[in-house]
Amino acid sequence: MLHDTHGLSCERKKILSLGRALTGLATTGLLIGILVTSAHAQYLQNPPSADGPEGSPPGAGPGGPLPRSQSNGKPSGAYTVSAGATKTETAKKYGSSAQDVSAIMVTENATLTLISPTIETSGETSSNDASSFFGLNAAVLVTKGATLKISGGSIVTSGEGANGVFVTDAGSSAILSGLKIVASGNGGHGVMVSAGGAMTLTEVDMITSDAHSAAVAIDRGGGSINVIGGEATTSGAGSPGIYSTGTITATGSKFTATGSEAAVIEGQNSITLKNSVLVGKKLCGVMIYQSFSGGAEGQRGVLTMDGGSLSAAEGPAFFVTNTTGEIALTKVTITAASGTLLRASAGRWGRKGTNGGKAVLTATTQTLVGDLVCDEASTITANLRKNSTLTGTIKGAALTLDATSNWNVTGDSTLTSLTGASIGLGTTIANLHGNGHSVRYDGSLQANQWLSGKTYKLADGGQLIPFP
Repeated sequence: MLHDTHGLSCERKKILSLGRALTGLATTGLLIGILVTSAHAQYLQNPPSADGPEGSPPGAGPGGPLPRSQSNGKPSGAYTVSAGATKTETAKKYGSSAQDVSAIMVTENATLTLISPTIETSGETSSNDASSFFGLNAAVLVTKGATLKISGGSIVTSGEGANGVFVTDAGSSAILSGLKIVASGNGGHGVMVSAGGAMTLTEVDMITSDAHSAAVAIDRGGGSINVIGGEATTSGAGSPGIYSTGTITATGSKFTATGSEAAVIEGQNSITLKNSVLVGKKLCGVMIYQSFSGGAEGQRGVLTMDGGSLSAAEGPAFFVTNTTGEIALTKVTITAASGTLLRASAGRWGRKGTNGGKAVLTATTQTLVGDLVCDEASTITANLRKNSTLTGTIKGAALTLDATSNWNVTGDSTLTSLTGASIGLGTTIANLHGNGHSVRYDGSLQANQWLSGKTYKLADGGQLIPFP
C-alpha cells in the first residue's frame, strides 16, 4: 500500500505530455499491484522521484518485499499469557531467537502488565504478509481480546518482520508508556495494529533503521493508535514516521523520516495531529493515496493538523494520487524545499484515466507558501479562511477565499474557479495580489458567472483574465 507520484505541468502542452507518460506508468503500476498482496509492500517498491511519477512509488508501508513464502506455523510466544489470566511482572527479561516466535504473546482475553521489562528478539519471519497482517514474529504480540500494559523498559528487535509491539483483533489493546523501542530489521516497525486492534502510546520513543519500517503503522483491517508525546525516527527506505490504514492521532509528538516521506494515508483513513512535528526527507512530506491492494478500503484520506510543523526536504509538502485527500490545516508551519505546497496527479496506482488525485485543502488562520499544481486527471480545491494567506502560483485549481484571506501571486497562474474574491472600487480585486502577474480563470464555468467573463485588475499589479 503506498504511494507514488507528484508530476504536474505548468502549461497545457506540458500537461498533455506528462499525462501520456503517467498513463504508461500507471498501467505498469497496476500490473505490479496485482502481484503484490500486502498493501504496505506495494507502497514499498522502488521509490519514485521527488518530482513526479517518472519513478515508481514512494515506498514505505508497514510491510515490504520480504520473502513471500507461507508461514511455517501460527503465531506463538516464548512466554505466553492466555485463557483470561491476569499477570503483573517487574524488571524481567524476555527474549526469542527462533523463527516466527515472539518473545511475549498475550491472547484469549488475558491481561499482562509489565513494569520496566527488557525484551529482545532476533528471529526472522517466514512470511512478511503474516508479520504485517497478524503480527507473526513481533517482539510482543497481543491478540484475541487480550490487554497489554507496559511502563518503562525497552524492546529491541533485529530480525526481518520483527515489529516491536503488534496488536490485532477487535477488543485487543496495548497501553505503552515511557518505553523505548528499537527495530533494526527489514520490515520491523516500532508499533503496529491490524484487524481492529487499539493502542495508546505515552512518551514512547522509537527508532527503526531498515527498509519498510514505519515507526507507527496500521495494516489490513484497520484499528486505532493514539500517540501522546514521544519521538520517532526512521532511516530506512520506504519507512515513513506514520503509515495509516486506520485512525492515528498524535499530540505533542515528533516523527522524523530520513529515508521516506513523513506520513502516509491509504484508503478511507486518517491522521490527526495536534502540536506535533513531521519531518520527511525523501519523496514528499505527506502522501495520501489508494493502492487497491486490499489493505485499505475506500478513497478518502483525511489529514488534520492543528499547530506544529511539517517539513519536506524533497517533493511537495502534500501529494494526493488515486484518491480523495482532504487536508485541514490550522496554524501549522510548513516548509517545502521544492517550492510545491500541494500536488495532485495520476501515478502508478489505479486505472488509467481515473487515477488522478482529488485534493481538498482547507486553511484556517494559516500561512501557506508554495505552488498548487495538478494534472488533467486531477483536481485541487483550496479554501482560505480566517486570515489565511497563500503565497505561490496555482496551476489548474479552484480557489475559495473569504474577505479576511489573501493570495499573493508569485507567477502566472491558471484557476478553474474563483469564489469569494473581494472586488473593490472599479474593477480591482483587493485580496488577490498579482505582483505584476496574470491569473486566468475559466469563464465558461457556472461557478465563475459572477465574474461576468470580465478582466479585472489585481492589487499590486497584474490581471485576472477569462479564458477560453
